Amino acid sequence: MSITCTEIDHVARLARLALSDAEKELFTSQMSAILSYAETLNGLDTDGISPTSRAVPVENAFRADAVSASIGTDQALANAPDRVDSFFRVPPVIE
Repeated sequence: MSITCTEIDHVARLARLALSDAEKELFTSQMSAILSYAETLNGLDTDGISPTSRAVPVENAFRADAVSASIGTDQALANAPDRVDSFFRVPPVIE
């Protein structure tokens, strides 16, 4: 499959690109080469291959949920630069 200069002009106009004649010729040959390469994929035998959303299987990386004791307020606030009772004190973000 090849692409023409007219089609490159159309795409450039849609993308609001100003292309010189040299650029149009360059893009015409490059796009034709890309489309020719993609056309070779039509020759692949894909019978019996189910469609997937990923090329590599993805597994859940999370651990199983387990109930455990929390670290507690004192330990959580141990390194807080400023605290009030059992809360972090932060600068106001809304005036």
